[in-house]
Amino acid sequence: MMILRETPEPDPWHFARADLAAAYLDAFDLKLSSARGLFARRRMGKTEFLRRDLMPAAVARGYLVAYTNLWDSRSAPATALLSALSEALEPQGLKAVLAKLGRPVKKVKATASVPGMEGTLEAELAAPSTDSAVALREILKQLDRQNKPLLLAIDEAQVLARAMHSDFAHSLRAALDIRKLGIKVIFAGSSETTLREMFARASEPFYNWATLEPFPLLGDEFVSFTVKLMNSMIKNKITLAEGRQAFDELHRTPEFFKRFVERYVLYQPQGMSAALAHTKASVFSDEHFSKQWAEMNPADRAVVTLLARGDGDIHGAASIAAVSAWLGKPASKNTVAHALRRLQANNVVTRLGLGHYRIEDEAFAEWARRRKQ
Repeated sequence: MMILRETPEPDPWHFARADLAAAYLDAFDLKLSSARGLFARRRMGKTEFLRRDLMPAAVARGYLVAYTNLWDSRSAPATALLSALSEALEPQGLKAVLAKLGRPVKKVKATASVPGMEGTLEAELAAPSTDSAVALREILKQLDRQNKPLLLAIDEAQVLARAMHSDFAHSLRAALDIRKLGIKVIFAGSSETTLREMFARASEPFYNWATLEPFPLLGDEFVSFTVKLMNSMIKNKITLAEGRQAFDELHRTPEFFKRFVERYVLYQPQGMSAALAHTKASVFSDEHFSKQWAEMNPADRAVVTLLARGDGDIHGAASIAAVSAWLGKPASKNTVAHALRRLQANNVVTRLGLGHYRIEDEAFAEWARRRKQ
């Protein structure tokens, strides 16, 4: 969980996307919608954009802002979200919330900065006696008194779609419904399948509550910016074409490309090819994915392998024969269908269209492609 009271410490390697941030805020300013859903695979720059571009831009427009990453709090997203919302309040607002919950904290000072308060607050909100729906109402009442709009960014928002969190998700939806003019919400996530169900399935709390769209991915402008900055610091420079090649071979994943840049800068005499090979070995290694693989059902492993290798007809006869060979016993369309359902439920695979699926984590897909059966 993170609350953004001030602009994050400058990062010279951050590729700023001010125009994209402004476009999202401009859309909210039209007052035609109060929420937006964004999806992209992990490591594609969503979180960095939210924290370093969108949230500071919102602050500059007079918003209160709060950010939480629910992947860090998968078992207790309510606590993380409540804490993020609470910390958007001034200290007296925090004190009022805790007093309403029957647990006043005497250490709260009447200043904007409350060192150490974050841990205390989260501990209070996580107490077994805390009713998350009641806490949510009290926090939002205090936010209503701030007379400022709030931008709430919920990263890895698909966690809210889990059945165990349904009651809180319904409470959150109801509370936000009556505050559409004052609270704007960005739901960002890495599971396209789950997010689509979250907003498109009538039984879900957030049915029809936000439009869902792909997050615009970083491309050649990001590579050009990074290569130019890197070359300004080193002796053995690389060309833009070499940078693009590395980016492509790392599946156009910004996080992996930055690892390549770091490796190259530190070991320039070894050359670009060595830096790229080292990066690939690191990000597509057994260390990251062996445990995940070992915990999977054998049929799931077979389906993942076929998808990683680009099988376009996962329900076809050839795929079913391949699954049968993998399992050492006859498989059927039902075998594949059940495997796909499990993989989607575990956010391993996303459904792009009828009969069309993709492994969500490209690094895992590459690892599966390289793995010997």
